[in-house]
Parts: sequence; structure tokens; C-alpha cells
Amino acid sequence: MNHLTRNDYANALRLLAHLEPESGDLERFARASVRAVANFVASEVTTLSVCDLVTGHRRVIGEPGLRLGTGEIECFDRHFFVHPLVRYHGFEGGGGTHRISDSLSRGDFRRTALYADYYQRVGLDHVMAVPLFVDAGTLASIVLNRSGIDFSERDRERLELLRPHLAFLYRQACAVAPGAGPLAASNATAAQPALLQADEVADGLTRREGEVMHWLSYGKTDAEIAALLAISPRTVNKHLEHIYVKLGVETRTAAVMRAQAMSRAVTSGYRPGTGISFPGTHPFRGANLHGPAPTA
Repeated sequence: MNHLTRNDYANALRLLAHLEPESGDLERFARASVRAVANFVASEVTTLSVCDLVTGHRRVIGEPGLRLGTGEIECFDRHFFVHPLVRYHGFEGGGGTHRISDSLSRGDFRRTALYADYYQRVGLDHVMAVPLFVDAGTLASIVLNRSGIDFSERDRERLELLRPHLAFLYRQACAVAPGAGPLAASNATAAQPALLQADEVADGLTRREGEVMHWLSYGKTDAEIAALLAISPRTVNKHLEHIYVKLGVETRTAAVMRAQAMSRAVTSGYRPGTGISFPGTHPFRGANLHGPAPTA
């Protein structure tokens, strides 16, 4: 059942438009995304968590002022491989936004050593993770934590609305980060928006504009698209100007999102009106993220 409202879609678009300019710098994007997601879905502690699936350690970046002692960090790492969200996203192939309560009842979770040693110690009861990237060695997620009331199904749906687009921006930020070569060149699967095919573009775009959108959905620059289509970067820029006007957007990310939504709606037999649909469907590893890690 879909619990999302028109305002949820509008707020999601505004959040992504705010984050897109930050994707040129990995740490800036990480901090901005943590703040934005925490405002989008209420959370007492929100972090970007990068887990090393080989060593069983994680590094996190969060809002200023979040600090844990060495004891709390060691507690988390001690239970790393049995953490329900690490297992679900890192080892079991789960790809969507997931709560601990989706894997364990509240009672079962409270009986675990992980809860007793770590979550009870830091005063948190409920956790939900939004996976941005995963391969055999690394899991990167935005993680939200609460005490008291668990995250609702609407909370999960709102974050699932954002997930593929946050992952796309995260991968863009990784690609331009110093030392990001291993991730940028990796064949690993990253959750991202579905790639547009040239013959599946939104109504109203020309064939050439559809080809530009196809390569734009791969994250290609104007120069790269120009080389692929054997046209000039200036011509690519003019095509993008026309695409933005036709789709009623102002940024590259919004254009890809809008075109995907319209092409899927046409395929399903629904002719889009004013609503927008979204898909339902690493260099921080080992990096110094400035100071002790806050909670997951």
C-alpha cells in the first residue's frame, strides 16, 4: 500500500535539488545528505555509515557534536556481523530501505546481545538504513536512529522514494573524490536510478534529446555525451536547455528523474499529469572521517 502524498513527492524533489550541487565533493555531500534526510524523516541520530564487510569495522559521518567513546565503538564492531541491517544489505542481497523491525520483532531485538551491549547503552531502540552502495567489501548507507516510537511504513516509503537518487548522487560524489579510483572503476552494483533507453524517453522529446537523456542517466558529462553522439558540447548544452523546458525542471538530476517517471507512466498505460513518480526499486572505506564515530 502506498502511503505517500503529493507533498512527499514535492519535498523529495526539493531535497534532491538541494543536494545535487553538493555532489561535487564527497564529504560535503555526506554531511549535507545526513542533515537533509534527518529533516525529511524525523530521526534522533542520522549518519552516513560505511562498513568494511571484510574486517567488520565501520566509519561514520554525522552532524557536528555527535561523538561516541571507544567503548561504544568497540561494542558495535563486536556485533558487526550479526547486525540485522548489515546482514540484510551487506550479505543477504537486500536492496531496499529496511528497518531492524522488518527483520526482528521488538522483543526479539531487545533480547539480542547487540541491543544489550550497544543500543541500550546509547539509548536508541529503532534503526532504519537506506543503502547507497554495496559490493563484496563495502556497504554504504544512510542510517536513521530513534528511541521510543519505531519508524512507520510511511517513513520507510518516503526514504525508499529518495534511495536510488541519493545513491546516484553519492556515486557522483565518489567519482570526483580524491583516491576514489577503486570505486569509480569498480563493476560493483550501486543502487541508482534505472538507466533510460533512447527509445523509452518521455513524450515530447525528440530522438536526439532522448539519446542525450540516455547518456545523462549514466552520469555522463556534456563533453562525454558530445563525444558519444559525435556532436559538439555546445549542441549537447542546447539539447539540455530544450529538455529542461519540456520537462519543467532546472537540473540534470531532476531531468533524469522526470524523464524516468514519465517513460514508466507511459509504459504502464498511465498518462502523467501533475504528479511525479519515482523508481521503486567506495572511497570512504578506510578513510579518516575526522574524529570518533557517532552512533550507527
